[in-house]
Amino acid sequence: MVEYWWAYPLLGAVVGFLAGLLGIGGGLQMVPVLTMIFKSSGFPPQYIVHLALGTSVATILLTSLASVRSHHRRGAVNWRIVRELAPGIVLGTLMGAVVAGMLDTLQLGILFTAFTFYVATRMLTGGTPNPRRALPGPRGMFAAGTLIGGLSSFAAIGGAVLSVPFMLRRNVPMHEAVGTSAAIGFPIAATATIGYVAMGWGLALPAHSIGFVYLPAFAGIVVMTVLTAPLGAAIAHRTPGKRLRQIFALFLYALAARMLASLL
Repeated sequence: MVEYWWAYPLLGAVVGFLAGLLGIGGGLQMVPVLTMIFKSSGFPPQYIVHLALGTSVATILLTSLASVRSHHRRGAVNWRIVRELAPGIVLGTLMGAVVAGMLDTLQLGILFTAFTFYVATRMLTGGTPNPRRALPGPRGMFAAGTLIGGLSSFAAIGGAVLSVPFMLRRNVPMHEAVGTSAAIGFPIAATATIGYVAMGWGLALPAHSIGFVYLPAFAGIVVMTVLTAPLGAAIAHRTPGKRLRQIFALFLYALAARMLASLL
């Protein structure tokens, strides 16, 4: 089995920068790349995407902390939104991890790709929000958190892919939506990591794996993400909101296409 240990810090540097720039946890970048690396490394094919997903959500634990710290310093984290979404996020994230563990690699990869294409298209064509539309009440925020947590866990993302469009439609400013999404990434990652570890426990996985979390990849990635996330956050606050939205969508298209190509 070939080990591409050198690729993990390189991936971490890119992921950390984009986490700070766009408020994303990094799963959308990591899952396609880790899928290719694990496939080339000769990992069990039936568990390749599961390992990529589980490892990705585990790294988001530290990536989100580095990113949110930088955004918080610039006053771009709405902690009230974080508190109101958190209960639903925890519930939805656990449910998403359980469902993901029941699907095979091809099913999981195709659903991940379709979901990403859909979100990218919504980001580019969503139009201007209704100026009278505000954030929902407690029940609505719980429901939104459950949906965001479930799909984020299912796709191994920190939540920004769903929470940023959700907040933009509710007239939260772009920079505040990015910063708040970075904070939302932590409870999603913590809960999803527990789920992926539990679902992979006891299976015939590569050495140095804890459930569906592959520790060499986890360590190599997080070493760099915590260094480059503050740089991405600094650039985000110098970039117009509309341009950030376009960058966000284009990255989603590119990564979804690469993921699909790696599976076919």
